[in-house]
Amino acid sequence: MKGLKKVTVDREAIRKRLKSLKNLPTMPGVFQEINKSIQNPETTAEDIAKIISSDQALSAKILRIVNSVLYGFPRRISNIRHALIILGFDVVKGLLLSSSVFDIMLARGFLGLWQHSIGCAISAGVIAKKLNMPDPEEVFVAALLHDLGKVIIKLELPEESLLIEQKVIDNQISIYEAEKDILGFTHATVGKWLCQEWYLPNKLAYPITYHHRPNLSEFAIQSTAVVHVADSLVRGIGFGFAGDNFVPKIDNRAWDILGISDPLLEEIIREIDEKLDSAENIYPENGPDI
Repeated sequence: MKGLKKVTVDREAIRKRLKSLKNLPTMPGVFQEINKSIQNPETTAEDIAKIISSDQALSAKILRIVNSVLYGFPRRISNIRHALIILGFDVVKGLLLSSSVFDIMLARGFLGLWQHSIGCAISAGVIAKKLNMPDPEEVFVAALLHDLGKVIIKLELPEESLLIEQKVIDNQISIYEAEKDILGFTHATVGKWLCQEWYLPNKLAYPITYHHRPNLSEFAIQSTAVVHVADSLVRGIGFGFAGDNFVPKIDNRAWDILGISDPLLEEIIREIDEKLDSAENIYPENGPDI
């Protein structure tokens, strides 16, 4: 990475540019149609299911994720309407976004980040279920999207992204710290902006926004703590690559909120390891093997 030309970073211009983004480059058209439809109070789950099902490839991806090792429902979910009934609209909406983000990661060669996102989602799902949280699927989706901002920075700010990668290597710091130094904000901030643009509910937006600083989360506190801990665990296990080789220290308040005992932690790690071995089943056949 040495020898890169220095780039003068106009932080305010970057903020305005990224905040103006309303869609990922390959955001499925059905997402826009859904956002319009839900403004109508007479729209039903059946209506939303029809919109999503009109894109057969997208529907297949969502159902594959739903029926993966992450959920373990007693019966296979065979259609989008069933998925909406079982999971709720917010989770399915998050899966729509996840599918689009995954397509970008795979197309652009961000395999390590894709693996990390999958690993974090698996870890968060395991923790949420072990703690008997009421909606583990929502926690899983939040973890799946937690590093969404990194994808946007790579796509929209290629020169700055190279500077961030160089600073990580040269200064031996985390990508989070390098982003703050180069941009004046982080991928978590970009994730927050996108959550606002897409009208994601707080139960998804807060874990995405505060997964590095869970002590600042004022909503979905337990879910934010889970995503934070899952991020550290999957980094420690070494599954995927989140942009640096650091394993962040787990926030004391987040750990206290979850109250995970040592025996339960061992049980959680053991189950995470088992599920990571099956992670290649999550994405369609044209996705890469892990």
